[in-house]
Amino acid sequence: MSLIPSIFGGRRTNVFDPFSQDLWDPFEGLFTPSSTLANAASARDVAAFTNARVDWKETPEAHVFKADLPGLKKEEVKVEVEDKNVLQISGERSKENEEKNDTWHRVERASGKFMRRFRLPENAKMEEVKATMENGVLTVMVPKAPEKKPQVKSIDISG
Repeated sequence: MSLIPSIFGGRRTNVFDPFSQDLWDPFEGLFTPSSTLANAASARDVAAFTNARVDWKETPEAHVFKADLPGLKKEEVKVEVEDKNVLQISGERSKENEEKNDTWHRVERASGKFMRRFRLPENAKMEEVKATMENGVLTVMVPKAPEKKPQVKSIDISG
């Protein structure tokens, strides 16, 4: 067996081949109800979408969250506030209907439910959260309360 990638095409899938196109997962099928390859692939796709990518940045005025949710409509996404300081973003992408006579060659787009939770600091104004969705990107703005500056009282020195 050669460690050089094949230039003659064909699919190279070997655990010991560093140029293999697919990564071997030793736990594939272990935690699924049936250890068939189709169910394992489906579970892996759901897991991929479960971990929806979210960026969180803090500006002087607000905490800003941006989530890439391509193909979802705003009606399929929920933004909620829990326990006064936990922001929860959740939703579900439906699986595409399969026809009996269709032949799938590759399924890489994930489907299923997702949920992300973020505990925000005390300065977040959770009652003023705003969310917008444009071109598959959800933006959630959580305004910050102004910083309380310590009051300084000057004391006269006698003597």
